[in-house]
Amino acid sequence: MKKIICTVLALLMVAALAACDGSGAKSDQQLADEVAEMIDAIYVQERTDKTDEQCAAAKAAWDALTDEQKELVSGEDADPDYFGRDTGDASKDDPRNSDGIGTKEILVVSFGTSFNDSRSTDIKGIEDAVAKAFPDWSVRRAFTAQIIINHVQARDGEKIDNVAQALDRAVANGVETLVVQPTHLMHGAEYDELTEALEAYKDKIATIVVAEPLLGTVGSNASEINEDKQNVANAIVEAARKDGGFTSLEAADEASTAFVFMGHGTSHTAKISYSQMQAQMDELGYKNVFIGTVEGEPEETACEEIIDRIHEAGYKNVVLRPLMVVAGDHANNDMAGEDEDSWLSMFNASGYFENVDTQIAGLGRLTEVQDQYIAHTQAAIDSVG
Repeated sequence: MKKIICTVLALLMVAALAACDGSGAKSDQQLADEVAEMIDAIYVQERTDKTDEQCAAAKAAWDALTDEQKELVSGEDADPDYFGRDTGDASKDDPRNSDGIGTKEILVVSFGTSFNDSRSTDIKGIEDAVAKAFPDWSVRRAFTAQIIINHVQARDGEKIDNVAQALDRAVANGVETLVVQPTHLMHGAEYDELTEALEAYKDKIATIVVAEPLLGTVGSNASEINEDKQNVANAIVEAARKDGGFTSLEAADEASTAFVFMGHGTSHTAKISYSQMQAQMDELGYKNVFIGTVEGEPEETACEEIIDRIHEAGYKNVVLRPLMVVAGDHANNDMAGEDEDSWLSMFNASGYFENVDTQIAGLGRLTEVQDQYIAHTQAAIDSVG
């Protein structure tokens, strides 16, 4: 037994020495692994009293690595892109987390994104439009994804409120009327979680009202559509047509070009909204427009299904564009990324198409979409007099 223990200890000592450079200093991989652990520790959905400290420590440790060491960072969620990827200028954004709110507040709640340019263009674009439309109200921001909040804070030093922080801020500032405008696409899981969180503040704020998400009411079947879905359908098709350089959607059809709008997808009952958007496109006569989802829920929106449908329809060219408020991780990676499971890669790998292009642009930057959120906010304000 003693011989076995000695052998194990010897092996551990050899491994420890191998990890050092002989002087007792940590190896490049050890230093990279420590940073990976620190990133994984803040890649969580729960904020704690240690979060601020952990975010600062992770960034300081990353900055201390050499370029070669940074490439070695790898963990459960950590990789060199966490701190290293250039997603634009964070200073163009506004966290909208100041006090001095007054008694009337519009809280714009988004899932969030760590892509700086998309955040300032898409999410801030909506917030700015709402602020301009309602100058007598204070407009503030909250994100529902703590993982994203931590990422932006650690990398860029920008602190964005989560929902609880934003609501606590409203209470502390004496807000009496709170209008919550979610930038979510539909009445899905995120919307449900938001309304549940608001329940705890009904005895702290006199009036709380939640505005409709972008696509409005869900409806009971796949063919049920509404004015909100029609407005969004027209807006995104026109934007894609224009960015694609076509004089009309008919001209794109004649050029054998199909447009695919890729949403997130969900197992929530609200997934019927994607089917309704396809029904809306069909009713508008947009035969070369297809609705897909990353998650493939509903099933007919899966990438493979969309590829087959476009091929069967005879189109030779495809334009991929996100059906998402923000052109963030899903748009840049799941849709337009270089990995073999991205939509761009899978469309090309099918061998069916002569050309596959991508348009990385979120819905939030479209004036028509901003106007729809404004209309929903106005309706919420009107409901409380």
